[in-house]
Amino acid sequence: MRRIVVDCTGFSDRMLDEAVRAIGDGGVIALPTDTLYGLAVDPFRPDAVARVFAVKGRAAGQALPLIAADADQVVDRLGVMPELARRLASRFWPGPLTLLLAAPAAMAPGVSGGTGTVGVRIPSHTVARALCRACGTPLTATSANLSGAGPSADPDEIERTLGDRIDVLVDAGTTPGGPPSTIVDATGASPRLVREGAIAWEDVQACLRQ
Repeated sequence: MRRIVVDCTGFSDRMLDEAVRAIGDGGVIALPTDTLYGLAVDPFRPDAVARVFAVKGRAAGQALPLIAADADQVVDRLGVMPELARRLASRFWPGPLTLLLAAPAAMAPGVSGGTGTVGVRIPSHTVARALCRACGTPLTATSANLSGAGPSADPDEIERTLGDRIDVLVDAGTTPGGPPSTIVDATGASPRLVREGAIAWEDVQACLRQ
């Protein structure tokens, strides 16, 4: 495993080149998000998606959340967002709102876990967004931990537990933790709350009433 130390307050995209190459080669990297560390692969590569489950020691079948650089990247790689999703994205992205959208046919089947939908958000962490931008695609962001263990905000813990299983660790220091993202199903005519997290459901509803 290669560990890349990145200063969030001042870094160039070139510092992420090794992580970007690993993603392009179907590798697995650990990266910081605005809450905890996650495991990132190209969600359009079935071999890479299979590796994520192998790294975690978890059977396939559970959907993998995605992060993206911006809303344009979401549209470019996942498809046009419904009006409902666009309104919520414009209000809460970047931030802890995961929107469930229809999974594109080209996406690796393991990402959606057989649901036909995929959850995506734009994180407020600059390094996470920069990686998605440099890779030219949304990336998976499932928690960086072994199955049954708790997620971690500490890159030293990631190296200790997963260092022999992943290709690159992007170390941007300890992440802030906090509540998980709120998940909203935006595939229907009206929003459906899947999980309430950092954003209150009433705030989501208020946004759509405006």
